[in-house]
Amino acid sequence: MADTPRFSIWARLTGELRHGLASTASARARQLDACLHAFVSIDDRCPSQSENGVLARVPYAAKDLLAAPDHRPRCGLAELMDYGIDSYAEVLQRLDAAGAGRVGFTAMTELAYEPSGYNAVCDFPNNPWDFDFIPGGSSSGSAVAVASGSVVVALGTDTGGSVRIPSHCTGVTGWKPTWGTVSTDGCMALAPFLDCIGLLARSAADLAPAAAIISTNAQRHAPIERVAALDDALSAAEPDIRRACQDGLDSIQACGVAISHRKGLAAIEAIDTHALIVMQGEAARTHANRLDHAAISPVLRKRLVKGLTIDDATLAASRAARPQLLKDFEDRVFGRADAVILPVMAIRTPPTTEVDPAAKSFSARRLYELSNYCRFVNMLGLPAIAIPVGFDDRGLPVALQVVGRRRHDLDLIELAERVQVRTDWHARIPAGIHDLVDGIEGLTA
Repeated sequence: MADTPRFSIWARLTGELRHGLASTASARARQLDACLHAFVSIDDRCPSQSENGVLARVPYAAKDLLAAPDHRPRCGLAELMDYGIDSYAEVLQRLDAAGAGRVGFTAMTELAYEPSGYNAVCDFPNNPWDFDFIPGGSSSGSAVAVASGSVVVALGTDTGGSVRIPSHCTGVTGWKPTWGTVSTDGCMALAPFLDCIGLLARSAADLAPAAAIISTNAQRHAPIERVAALDDALSAAEPDIRRACQDGLDSIQACGVAISHRKGLAAIEAIDTHALIVMQGEAARTHANRLDHAAISPVLRKRLVKGLTIDDATLAASRAARPQLLKDFEDRVFGRADAVILPVMAIRTPPTTEVDPAAKSFSARRLYELSNYCRFVNMLGLPAIAIPVGFDDRGLPVALQVVGRRRHDLDLIELAERVQVRTDWHARIPAGIHDLVDGIEGLTA
């Protein structure tokens, strides 16, 4: 991968080049989308409400479950439904008021309830590294839009890994915030106790200004100086994942961060029991009145119906377990560390045929494995960031997951910035679109 062309990172561009890229963002997105299918709609105007805001003229995209005055989301379905979210989503208001230019809304999986990016009822995005492999979900279109250079930053949601998984699959940086620090007003709910709105960008430097804008009372506490690597989670991962994650750990250590070694899989598995109860139970209740709608695929309907077998008392007990689960995890796994490190996924990015229920090679276990290392973070309400750290033997990206303490979101992003000053895994142009990107002025270094 050493000779792979690089993107020009937005945060390092001159003002003149920024202005040029912003003014042609919609046309660029449309050109790339002809083969990637990242968007459900593209605004040819790429409107910006302010020329003087913090994010003036920064092209961004939003996942198609956020409402705007001129947009009713389909939420991964082929037909419009009433989700009770006719208001102007607060995150969109904040980005728009800061001067960012919304290029369009991005494709997603059905009701955000599928981790691979596959969608049985709508076109789903292609992974720009290799079209035969999944882009990750459910924020698939947002990840592909960022990875291809169509936008600088994109909004996604994360209920059990839906920002971090596509970040891993497409080689971008993805931030899942502390639960409750980013407003979900104007956003379709899946499992409200777990739902978060996060961001994806090529680099943490590109992501940081937008994160500060959409966060409530965002502030930095102190630089991350000590991290705990979960050795059992790394050992359980496939060899290519272990190798890339070790390279990432070496880069973190080179930033002056002390690394200790812990075991965490037993704790994660105990937390995951509650995470699955909450996710399945709340998703079923949130969308119970849509179960019989013809727009819902049979596979999604079956997944939702499963959650109705969870009784109210069991669901309430799992929700109530969060404070103790968090305390135990902080005491036994974090210890004195500022953050915990493990892979985003223990497996390499699988081919699309393994997640298509109609394919002979379909594997339900693969879907479970995609989010196996992510769901516990949502259950605890902690922040996390996915950082590209290398490539597997097929040339597909690999990401490392850094999980921080509550409300230390900006410290996580700052650590990722420090790592990315020393590395360029996040800056590579995806192999599947080399030729197309090379023909678009200003995108390559």
